[in-house]
Amino acid sequence: MSKLACRKVTIDFDRCKACGLCLEYCPAGALTFSEDYNSMGLHPVEVTDASVCTGCGFCALVCPDAAIEISEE
Repeated sequence: MSKLACRKVTIDFDRCKACGLCLEYCPAGALTFSEDYNSMGLHPVEVTDASVCTGCGFCALVCPDAAIEISEE
């Protein structure tokens, strides 16, 4: 198993302003907008399928509000 496969994406729903940058830059297509609302009344981003996520970290790098964290599992 590669080192990238051992990473987990955590999204702070209340920090996410639903700008969609992470969706554009996710090479695996592992993210989507949630149907739920956050405290700002927006649909935050969520991980749709963790099994396709490579843990590359592009989503966290492009997030202007630091709402995404990549951690080792």
